[in-house]
Amino acid sequence: MLGNRRFRPAFLPGVAALAAIALTLSLGNWQSRRAEEKLALGRELDNAARQAVLALPPRPVDARDFEFRSISARGEYSVKHTILLDNKVLRGSAGYQVLTPLKIAGGDMYVLVNRGWVAAGLRRDSLPQIQTPAGIGTVEGIAIVPGSHIFELDAKTEEGVVWQNLVLARYAKWSGLDLQPVVLQQSSEAADGLVRAWARPDTGADTHRGYAFQWYALATAIFAFYVAFSFRRPA
Repeated sequence: MLGNRRFRPAFLPGVAALAAIALTLSLGNWQSRRAEEKLALGRELDNAARQAVLALPPRPVDARDFEFRSISARGEYSVKHTILLDNKVLRGSAGYQVLTPLKIAGGDMYVLVNRGWVAAGLRRDSLPQIQTPAGIGTVEGIAIVPGSHIFELDAKTEEGVVWQNLVLARYAKWSGLDLQPVVLQQSSEAADGLVRAWARPDTGADTHRGYAFQWYALATAIFAFYVAFSFRRPA
């Protein structure tokens, strides 16, 4: 009791406060988990970077043995199977990521190479011209296992050059190529005019932590407000 005020909680406001607190705590926990997931990916990438570079063989590999490892592949690009991954923003500019399959020397297997970023034109129907190194060469980078996308805005967008999302199984069906289960995210230099400024997988962890703090602070504020509101003078 504070002065002549007593703690007299009301039922409906109590239910509403409890629901709001549960929701905000749940959202805070989700943001905290996302931050930890990103940090775990960053640690995995750092650990993989300290290991020797793996040469990608012309036979199927287990993606789990290669994910985030530094890899190299020697072969020749199949230019006609190049696709552009849409809605990729770099330093505030809209553009595409350019992906071209590389036929690995010594066999019939391909690895899809994410070669880098190119700016979009002023018109959406005017696609950028991509320069591709000719002949057999070696490409180095990081092995990435692309995730699957359950929700697609329009599946028909994956029938041409411009794609909204990359799903390896769908690309393999579209191209008819025998693909390795990883994408080679290129880091080696090439005279193709593409920008290779890749974001680390742990980028944004601090943002998630900040959001988590805001949700937890809101839950605390709701609780404090409810307690203060519940101290009332006797009728």
